[in-house]
Amino acid sequence: MEQLIEKAIIAGVQLQSDIHFDYEMEELRNLAEACDVDVVGEVRQSLERVNPAYFVGKGKAEEIRNLYEEMDANLVIFNDELSPSQIRNLEEILECKVIDRTMLILDIFSRRAKTREAQVQVELAQLQYLLPRLVGMRASLSRVGGGTSGSSATRGAGETKLELDRRKIEDQISRLRKELEQIRDQRETQRKRRTRNAVPVVSLVGYTNAGKSTIMNGLLHETSHAEAKQVFEKDMLFATLETSVRQIALPDNKSFLLSDTVGFVSKLPHHLVQAFRSTLEEARNADLLLHVVDVSDEEYRHMVDVTESTLQSVGVENVPVVYVYNKADQAHIEYPKASGDSLWISAKQGAGLDLLLKTIRKHIFADYVTCRLMVPYDRGDIAAYLNDRAAVLGNSYEEEGTIIKAELSPIDYDRFSEFVIGK
Repeated sequence: MEQLIEKAIIAGVQLQSDIHFDYEMEELRNLAEACDVDVVGEVRQSLERVNPAYFVGKGKAEEIRNLYEEMDANLVIFNDELSPSQIRNLEEILECKVIDRTMLILDIFSRRAKTREAQVQVELAQLQYLLPRLVGMRASLSRVGGGTSGSSATRGAGETKLELDRRKIEDQISRLRKELEQIRDQRETQRKRRTRNAVPVVSLVGYTNAGKSTIMNGLLHETSHAEAKQVFEKDMLFATLETSVRQIALPDNKSFLLSDTVGFVSKLPHHLVQAFRSTLEEARNADLLLHVVDVSDEEYRHMVDVTESTLQSVGVENVPVVYVYNKADQAHIEYPKASGDSLWISAKQGAGLDLLLKTIRKHIFADYVTCRLMVPYDRGDIAAYLNDRAAVLGNSYEEEGTIIKAELSPIDYDRFSEFVIGK
């Protein structure tokens, strides 16, 4: 069968306060292309406030319809989240399928989700978006996957098809929330185990396509880890939806966990942020955030603001941050270089990853203590533990036992404090 090629007109309203409108329209075009939609036209309107009935003015809606017919399009995409009544009114006046930015992003997430957790999170967000929009949205629902095929309920007397659909969706939302809660509990158990083992956690955060996965792979390569540990990376929006966690083992027996989180985008749907809350908790519980910024993009400061406000909305605060300005080679600025807690690197070229590692070490091992321990000869288990797990700086053998000079984590220092004889 011949596949239908979707051809879209994109439309947006610029309010007086929206200084990033041009960028967001360009981003909408990129989001559409990420969904294999061919953008064939664009309509813009400047307003003091959006039209409550049609989002755009009624005359502008007619202009959209004319362009839609002229370009032989089959879809119109709006640059903001539309209300249920706006979608219904627009579909009536335009006589075509209308979707908004939120539905488009949900569609991309749905296509990219690989693990069960990501799939559950996306489906939950889709259904929460869908529930208030059941009326008058029949034409548009083909884009929202959503598992609405829950168990068939017994139809009561006088119950409408709409009420039945609503009940099915509410049941499915309830099931997905329970499943997500179970996944969250498993994640919490893993997190507690890591805390008990005193392994520091470093979390990569940032705008979509800033290069987080490339940096993770670069650091794995820099520390001589096997190719099998590499994570998926591609020059595309939302390439990574799953949280990948890798242990980075350093030559001096120190190690840390590096986690790669979902990327952000402006106007990221509220339901999606909430659904991915458990994934983003990796960042909330981290010892250090690496905020990765595509410095080659003219709007990189706006990307930083979007990322920081999204992190704030899920409770990520009071975590030390290192700003990693990636793609410096494309920005034609000096790299690699470091200034305080800001670094300019090119992860693709592997330039500056050594600087990044040095900065990470400075932060997460700052509270390590260098000390000397007297370990009795009959406590070979302690000597073996220190040689395996700690940065041993030297050994000498005395009558009472082995004197070991080592760099210890605070937990290990407390654990072996009775054997400490000096610093």
